[in-house]
Amino acid sequence: MINLDTFKTFSRAVAFGAAAISAMAFTGAANAAPAQLFPLFQPLPPMAAPQPIQPYQPYQATPYQAAPSEDQDTVETPARFRRQTVSYATREAPGTIIIDTPNTYLYYVLGNGQALRYGIGVGRDGFTWSGIQSVSRKAEWPDWTPPPQMIARQPYLPRHMAGGPGNPLGARAMYLGSTIYRIHGTNAPETIGKHVSSGCIRMTNEDVTDLYSRVNIGTKVIVLPMTERRAELGTATR
Repeated sequence: MINLDTFKTFSRAVAFGAAAISAMAFTGAANAAPAQLFPLFQPLPPMAAPQPIQPYQPYQATPYQAAPSEDQDTVETPARFRRQTVSYATREAPGTIIIDTPNTYLYYVLGNGQALRYGIGVGRDGFTWSGIQSVSRKAEWPDWTPPPQMIARQPYLPRHMAGGPGNPLGARAMYLGSTIYRIHGTNAPETIGKHVSSGCIRMTNEDVTDLYSRVNIGTKVIVLPMTERRAELGTATR
């Protein structure tokens, strides 16, 4: 038979050992790395420091810039066709414009035997004319509406073209009386000094802008005929 006291002593020893083992297991688990309860969720990255708020800047549109004229820095005007002050003997009053058709010059009379001389392009063979007119209208970057006579000769021309660098009338125009003729700029500066137009007087955009600033409505304009070929008068004074 089993001794009851011995059995009780053995039971207490077994219980004590089990308790000791449980305590050791719990201590080891506590010292181990904690298990992740939700391994699928990663911790959020640290938040960046807030950026300073920039003061409000109102919208500013880029200023419009007109397209440059095509005669700028592309064509070298011969020296004799550049604007210059020359000796010019005439009885006409200062402020008068004289078109020397055969020599392709425009003179703006200054008085005291001097004039401003500009190189110009004039009418081609069969389209030159002569007479006395006056400036009846002035326009900056004028529109161009070819007259019916020109449309009949060149039906491919546009019926109307808004003013601008691509317009054949150029930067300025001075209209002569009630005629279809004008003194105007050009987008083809290489034609200065030549007989190429349908009767209008063309100048570089730079020169026509200069003349435009000097001329008033009513200015007298004398257009010399091709038969009156005058010598190139005088020498440039500046």
